[in-house]
Amino acid sequence: MNEKLGSQHGPPTVNPPFKPFGNALYGAGSGLIRGGLGAYGGRILGSGSEYVQSNISKYFSDPQYYFQVNDHYVRNKLKIVLFPFLHRGHWTRITEPVGGRLSYEPPINDINAPDLYIPCMAFATYLILAGISLGLSGKFSPEALNWQFVKGSVGWFLQVILLKVSLISLGGGEAPLLDLLAYSGYTFTGMCVAVLGRITLNYAYYLIIVWTCLCMGIFLVKTMKRTLFAEARGYDSTKHHYLLLCIALAQFPLIFWLSSTASWY
Repeated sequence: MNEKLGSQHGPPTVNPPFKPFGNALYGAGSGLIRGGLGAYGGRILGSGSEYVQSNISKYFSDPQYYFQVNDHYVRNKLKIVLFPFLHRGHWTRITEPVGGRLSYEPPINDINAPDLYIPCMAFATYLILAGISLGLSGKFSPEALNWQFVKGSVGWFLQVILLKVSLISLGGGEAPLLDLLAYSGYTFTGMCVAVLGRITLNYAYYLIIVWTCLCMGIFLVKTMKRTLFAEARGYDSTKHHYLLLCIALAQFPLIFWLSSTASWY
């Protein structure tokens, strides 16, 4: 009886092998999206499969890439963000050939790679410190903390727009969105220091925040110059320098505004 059933149903099926996370820069983050959109583009454009997949990868790279970090990376990255003038190494990202293309190493293997772990943790810490500051001043309320969240989100968005517009002005603008989100989010590490200074050191806060603005400006200038601007299609040295100066100067009003927790209205 068992032999008859076995002969009717045939040999047992074998599940396909699991494919671990591979190419971080060029992966679209979902096999369903890549396969579905690729096939659809192929039917319409002939060779449109590669076009569709490459454009998805260009703007929405795999989020897993930005969370491949360890303790060693986090410590060293914080040193670079908070003390960029002490960084003696290069600022360019490490590449490796994958499938005939150049792919970037993940953060765990490259200190200059962008990550989203530090920005997300810094943003959460910023909200906690803002809540403590509001509580110590007797102005804490759910509405006040919600306002700090809105301010932080708007500030992060404005920083992304600033970097995006700078790239477009140079004829580029093709950097992955998550890259810009990561580089912009590092600003919150400096703001955590500034808000902590406001809580503990009173008037010394103003010196700390000026120092923080300088460090964040230097970090973003170095990063944009060596990592993002280098990929722009056009190059104008004068425009390049003015844009870098604007990015650095923009950190002062942005960080002063976001680190202020005296009132929420």
